[in-house]
Amino acid sequence: MQQLTVELGERSYPIYIGVGLLSQAQLLTRHVRAGQVLVVSNETIAPLYLEPVLAACAHLQVDSCILPDGEKYKNLEVLNRIFDTLLERRHNRSTTLVALGGGVVGDMTGFAAASYQRGVDFIQLPTTLLAQVDSSVGGKTAVNHPRGKNMIGAFYQPRCVIADIDTLSTLPEREYAAGIAEVIKYGLIADSEFFDWLERHLEALQSRDGEVLATAIARSCDNKARVVSRDEREGGLRAILNLGHTFGHAIETWQGYGDWLHGEAVAAGMVIAAELSRQLGWLDPAVVNRLVEMLQLLALPTAPPPAMSADRFIELMAVDKKVLDGKQRLVLLQALGQACVTDEPTMAQITAAIESSRRYTG
Repeated sequence: MQQLTVELGERSYPIYIGVGLLSQAQLLTRHVRAGQVLVVSNETIAPLYLEPVLAACAHLQVDSCILPDGEKYKNLEVLNRIFDTLLERRHNRSTTLVALGGGVVGDMTGFAAASYQRGVDFIQLPTTLLAQVDSSVGGKTAVNHPRGKNMIGAFYQPRCVIADIDTLSTLPEREYAAGIAEVIKYGLIADSEFFDWLERHLEALQSRDGEVLATAIARSCDNKARVVSRDEREGGLRAILNLGHTFGHAIETWQGYGDWLHGEAVAAGMVIAAELSRQLGWLDPAVVNRLVEMLQLLALPTAPPPAMSADRFIELMAVDKKVLDGKQRLVLLQALGQACVTDEPTMAQITAAIESSRRYTG
């Protein structure tokens, strides 16, 4: 087992990464501060992994709330099911919510924890690669709105993150590949050596080699933890973690949540961001080609949906959390491993990059 720490003063917490961690009851229960636990999962994950989590908390009042599976259910209506269970089972303000699942379950459970009785403890047990390397770390919680992704939420840190690599063995290939997109992101924004390492080990990572997978998860979490520790609430630096996300969220909103997986939309979004960076003269064209080749090897999208116009991108991107004082801010690359947040590109330049990126269709 590897252990990292997100350094946030009194809100600091550990990230545990290893195999068989869900069966280690004490790892979970040491972070439960009182006698009530609500485990939130979904219809896909619960049959696979709910039982050992409930068994670990058998000496407590432990209840469960099983949500439908899918991004399209990440909304206020479904969120209310968590509150209904908490109230029906009379959970008080010392309860602990446990998120057992991927990014949707983690985001919704975290938001429920931030809101219930003005804030209760929660623990992340991520079961997808994307959640283990990204969404479970950093305290971003939210639900979607038909007009914009993750527009209703809160910054709220978990008590701990327990990433059991064994859970990835049941992850469908498409979801696993989508998670690797977020891993590649860390190399692009802050860790060029990691990007080089990923190129050399991509096939082993794709085949779920245990040692390579553990290294990739730990390196990704370490990169994210260092950024979050310096900028918890995205006042500046933390925004670089959103490389490709402004374009990707526009794709998800346009397509309808769940048509493209989040990591697939981010993959295409990163290509657009890299292409815009190249057109601005910041990024070596070879880096764009390397990124495209890696994503294509994983069968991930490297271009926007053909039917989605640049005008529609611009319209949907205007409803984005990085828009400030009416200006569209984007995360771009000044070099491999060096990201920045900028409002410098004009709408004409953004449009040109969207159209130019279409040529990267695999």
